[in-house]
Parts: sequence; C-alpha cells; structure tokens
Amino acid sequence: MKISNNTILITGGTSGIGRGLAEALHKKNNKVIIAGRRKNLLDEITAKNPGMEGIEIDVSDQKQIEKFAATVKSKYPELNVLINNAGITTLEDWDNDNVDVSAIHNLIATNISAVIGLTAALLPQLKKNSNPAVITTTSGLAFIPLAIAPTYSATKAFLHSWLQSLRYQLRDSGVEILELAPPYVATEFGGEQQANDPRAMPLNEYVSEVMQILESGKMPDGEILVERVKDFRIAERNGSYSNFFEELNKMFSNH
Repeated sequence: MKISNNTILITGGTSGIGRGLAEALHKKNNKVIIAGRRKNLLDEITAKNPGMEGIEIDVSDQKQIEKFAATVKSKYPELNVLINNAGITTLEDWDNDNVDVSAIHNLIATNISAVIGLTAALLPQLKKNSNPAVITTTSGLAFIPLAIAPTYSATKAFLHSWLQSLRYQLRDSGVEILELAPPYVATEFGGEQQANDPRAMPLNEYVSEVMQILESGKMPDGEILVERVKDFRIAERNGSYSNFFEELNKMFSNH
C-alpha cells in the first residue's frame, strides 16, 4: 500500500485505533475522511486536523450505508483506500441463560454486515483509482477466541476468512486486500478498564508500529501484524493453541 497521497475513508474514526490511524495517515499527506456516529467528535477531530473531513453515520443501519456510500462516491471520486474499522463488542453469559439476542444481532450488523455492505458499495469506485486498497480491522481474537465475548470473537474470525476469499478473488484486480489484526490495545473500546489496563498495548505504540509496517510493505499474506499479536496468529500452527486459549480465558474470565 502506498503510504501517502491517498484519499482514505476510515469508519470508526472518532476514537481508539481508528482515530489514531486517521491522524497518523493525515500527517503523511493523505486526504483523510473519518466516519462515525458522534458528530461532536467528528467536529472536534477535524478541527484539530485541518484538511481532514468527517461524515456522520451509524454503520449498523443498512439504509444509512447506502446513502453514505452514494455521498462518498459523489464527494470523493478520487477515493482509493477504504479502512473498515468501525466495530462494537458485547460480553455474553450463556451459562446463566442471560443472553441479549438483540445486542448480538446489532453486533453482527455492525461488525459483519456493515463491512460487507460498504465494501461492496465502494469497491467499484476504488478500482477506478490508482493504488487501491481495502484494510479491514479484525483482532487477535479472530485466531483465539475470548470466551466471554463469543460472538465478537466469531465476527472477527468471519472477517479473517472473508478477507482471504476476497483477496483471492481480487488477486488480478489491482486492489490490495489487507487485514489489520490488533492485539489487546489500551483504548476505550472495552470501557475504562481496557483504556487503563496495564496489560494492554499503549495506543500510540500500536499505531506507530502499524505505520512502520505499512511503510515497509512487509505484510505476509496481506496481514498487518504487530509483534504482540503474532503469538495469537501462529498458536494453532505451532501447537500452542490449547494452552494459549486456556491462559487467555483464565486471565479474562468472569468466573
């Protein structure tokens, strides 16, 4: 992926990893458009980063996605990079028969359906421009699930599989299909506890390492993996999966 002089759309760009990447890419002389649900944050971030633009959207609403995609195609015909970063999580307690199925449906709509819908809507536009790329945020939990967040982990595993197929289908199209799989990063994604958890990778360190990887172009199999997440990725391959799964889930268990 070219690191500068792109027109980049980032969903979920108002906080955490999305905001970190938006600001880092903005500094690399890219035209960056951030999308998110909270207009006050869109306004705040774009004011702090002159030239960056924001669009309000709730990606869990398919009708909004269709309207949003039409706006993007009309306003930014030069768009060549889509970063699917918007996502939500929820914990589930299946042992106590206390499962909020509506929350799970919303999770799937945001983490899977929105990614598919927006990619499908914007892919023809990306293909028209030079150096096109689609980056989709998954997680280390795509490779080893967190038992207290089973559907969230599964949505990320779905995206990992989907991206492999997309990459293969588009291998001759010129569109680069990349997977960004973060480790546990200190953001407010999982609330204040995650933001302040000393076990989490500091956000600035994560964004810095990702930018280094993008600049190096060293992304085997189209995967953007910082050092902290590589053990997740290779656990099944090297025979450590069962032990890793047990240790991870003991660490974060509610029981």
